[in-house]
This record gives sequence, structure tokens and C-alpha cells, in this order.
Amino acid sequence: MARYVVVRVLQAIWVLWAAFTISFVVLYLLPADPVSIAADGAGAGTPIDKAAIAELQARYGLDRPLWEQYWTALTHALTGDLGHSIATGQRVTSALGDALPNTLELTGLTLLFAVLGGVGLAFAATYVRRPWLRDVLGSLPSLGVSVPTFWTGLLLLQLFSFHWRLAPAFGGHGLEGTVLPALTLAIPIGAVLAQVLATGLASTWRQPFVDVALAKGGSRGWVLRRHVLRPASVPTFTIAGVLVGNMLAGSVVVETVFARQGVGRLTQTSVLAQDIPVVQGIVLLTSTVFVTVNLAVDLLYPLLDPRIAGRSRGAATDSETTDTSDATEEAVVHA
Repeated sequence: MARYVVVRVLQAIWVLWAAFTISFVVLYLLPADPVSIAADGAGAGTPIDKAAIAELQARYGLDRPLWEQYWTALTHALTGDLGHSIATGQRVTSALGDALPNTLELTGLTLLFAVLGGVGLAFAATYVRRPWLRDVLGSLPSLGVSVPTFWTGLLLLQLFSFHWRLAPAFGGHGLEGTVLPALTLAIPIGAVLAQVLATGLASTWRQPFVDVALAKGGSRGWVLRRHVLRPASVPTFTIAGVLVGNMLAGSVVVETVFARQGVGRLTQTSVLAQDIPVVQGIVLLTSTVFVTVNLAVDLLYPLLDPRIAGRSRGAATDSETTDTSDATEEAVVHA
């Protein structure tokens, strides 16, 4: 187990380094100059003093060779120093700290809606006995995944904000201002959860141990909760990392549509301004969340399905037996 955790941590470090390097290279390949964009922040199009541009480039180290800029940024990032924003001059860690609470509020409510809706829909599609109703419920996840997030957000704005005036349209705070953005982001994520979980429930329901549990007098609902849910939920946890990525990517659209301040909105403005330090800080943050979630899911597998741990121990035993046999054979040959 310790070796497995060490390997996964090394893989996580590799992912973080690759994400940092790729984002650095891509941003520096863009033709625009971030200092010029920051200097012409008003968009007036007036000539910019070249001496001021050179001074700003020297301040942010953009006048040095590319490899030196990369090495400086990497070594500083290892110590927790992500630099300063080229557009605002604010420390990147401070900018992330200001934007993160709103995004955490949004993602927390999104996860609640997605889990409740997705699991409930998957249970309903598996539990009902009428084929036509099962087909209708089973088709809803595909519809939820296919509808664009921005279209869902605009539709909810039109209905609940402009028509019924039940929620603030833009820039709302607290629970009242977070419900609509969270619901917009939760629909595609909950649809994926429902689709994968319903498939896992239907597959597990056909296993022989389910027939045994039903034969002993267990009701469909009890067997579903007690015997079917845990092994059927393994594929759902497998896509947790993908869902986290979808949620972080979707927050860019949702926070833009609802004019919310958060990491998604910060990502949009930083990419448009080609603010390299801020974009790299966001990439490191999202990559860390991604690898942490995937590591946690891998460690939860044996708790969800003990057969996984048994297969792992069996594979290790077979490997040890093979190694012992090879060593014995090699000793005989040398003798």
C-alpha cells in the first residue's frame, strides 16, 4: 500500500510539472505581449511609451531568455511564490484567495444538486418496473449532457430572474444568488452521474448474488441499497476526476453568464489579458485539485468493493510466487 501511495504521489508531481510547463509554453507562444495589453488596459489604442514598456518587461523578467524565465517561475512556484499579476500588480496567491471562496460556494452547492439529482434519477430508472417509464427516465441523462451550459443558464435567468423575479440576475451573493448558477452547472454533471450509475446498477442487478438476496425475502429497495449500490458505484467514483474538471471548466461559463466573481471569471480575464503568472497559478490550483481527487478515489476503491483489494493481493501474491520460482530456477541453473 505504501509503495502504491508513493507511486501515485510521484505521478501527481509529474502531472503538476507537466501542466505548469505546458501552460508556460502555450502562453509564451501567443503573439500578443502581456505588458502591452496591461499598459493599454483602457483599450484607447493610443501610442504607448516604449521606455515604460521596457521598464515593465524588466520588472516582470520578460526581457530575459525564455529558459531563464521558465526556471525562475518554476523554482519560485516550488516555494509557494507564484509571482505578481501583470495586469493588476496583485500577488497571484492573493488574487486566488479572493476568488476562491465564491467558487467553493458555487461548487459545493453544485455537487449537492448533482449528487442528489443524479443518484435519485439513477435509482428511479433502475427501481421502476414499467418499461416505458424506465426508458423515459433513462433518456434524461443524455438530454442533460447534450444541452449547452450557457443555454441552460440563459434559460434559467429568463425564467427565474426576469419573468418570475425569484432570484437576482447578476452578481448575486449568498444562497439566493448561488442557486441558479449551481443548478446550471449541476445539470450536466448530475446527468453524467446518473448515466454511469444507472448503467452500473443495471449491470450489478443481473449478478447471481442479487437473486440470492431476493430469494431470501429481501425487497427490491432493500437489495438495491444494501447489496447493489456499493459495487455499482465504483464506475461512478472512477469519473470523479473528469467531473471535477468539467465543474472547473464549466465555472468559467457560468460565472461569466451570471457575472459572478470567482476562479472561473478570473481565468477568463487572465487568459484574455495573457496574464501569465495568474494563469499558471490557476493551472496549478486546478491540477492539484484534480490529482488529489483522483488519489482519494483510488484509495476508496477497496472500501467500496472488497473484491478489488482481493484482486490486488492476489496479483501481488502471484508476482511474488513468480519471482520466487524464477530465483529458484536461476539458482539451479548456476549450480
